Amino acid sequence: MLGPIDVERLTDEFRNAQPFPHLVVDGFLDPDFARAVAAAYPDFESANQVGLHFAKVNERRKVQVCDARLFPAPVKQLAEIVNGPAFLRMLERITGIPNLLADESFAGGGIHETAAGGWLDVHVDFNYIEARDWHRRLNLLVFLNETWPEPWGGQLELWDADVKKCHRSVLPLLNRAALFETNQISYHGVQRITCPDGVVRKSFAAYYYTKEAPAGWDGRKHSTIFRARPQERWKGLVAMPFERAADAARRLPRRLKRLVRGD
Repeated sequence: MLGPIDVERLTDEFRNAQPFPHLVVDGFLDPDFARAVAAAYPDFESANQVGLHFAKVNERRKVQVCDARLFPAPVKQLAEIVNGPAFLRMLERITGIPNLLADESFAGGGIHETAAGGWLDVHVDFNYIEARDWHRRLNLLVFLNETWPEPWGGQLELWDADVKKCHRSVLPLLNRAALFETNQISYHGVQRITCPDGVVRKSFAAYYYTKEAPAGWDGRKHSTIFRARPQERWKGLVAMPFERAADAARRLPRRLKRLVRGD
């Protein structure tokens, strides 16, 4: 069900890309299969009933469905392909990262849908799964939008380490895939979506891990770290710190209970 993959060319593209290792490939899947996956996606409201909805400063009007048991058949087939041993070995050849592990739980991944007016601010992803002792190493995004004019926004953006310059903007067109290394400087985000009401930006996400820490890892384990774009000074100075403080306040009672129990 995969399209033709030129491993040698993609290896060169991935390892020489700036601002961090990445590649973008069109025709990632067999065209008929790509259309079948896109057509099988639930509408936004149906996905919202079974998935996780985001309505925060940094991530809004987005739904993700991670439970593979809820994937429609073509989506489940895609999940099996990108988590399969043959695909993992190909990723190892392209990226040079050995012993890759697929996450069958699709934590944070799976079906992603973002509605009109939604966005995802620039960020680096969580880098560690504590329960498994796994280090996050790669993100794979498969875009599933047959029609997506550039004025609708929704481009995947790849930023430099200081979040001063966007080096690459990727339109989320049907059967286009993006693969990038997850590291301390892999800042990326999604432009605000201005598509018509009733249209959603559709993608599928899979993440890959290793038991071994990446070279040069400083030992710090972190959740998602958001940064404001250069033109978003108010968000960076006011809105983001306020939301972080509010989240910390909400978590405080649970932390106190754990302290009391001695957890």
